[in-house]
Amino acid sequence: APTSPGHAWSRPKSQEEEEEDPVEAMVTRTGCAEQHWALQECMAEQRDWRRCQAQVQAFRQCMARQQRPHPEELHPNPSQHSPHGD
Repeated sequence: APTSPGHAWSRPKSQEEEEEDPVEAMVTRTGCAEQHWALQECMAEQRDWRRCQAQVQAFRQCMARQQRPHPEELHPNPSQHSPHGD
C-alpha cells in the first residue's frame, strides 16, 4: 500500500511495519505512546485484550486527558467551560 506523503518523516520504519499507522501517529501526538506500546506489547503476548485491561485503562485514561478540551486556553469564554471533575 502506498504511504501517504507527509507521514514518512515521523519516525524510521522498523521491519514489521511497512505502512504508516494513523493510530501510531495520533498517540505520538497526544503523548500517550508509552501506554500505547505497553498495550501493543501485552496484546502481542496475550492475544487477548481482556488480559490487558490494565494497559487498556491506562491508555484510555491518557487519551481522555489529551482529548479533553481546554476551552480556557483556546478561547476564554465562560460558556465554553466544561467541568474538570476526575
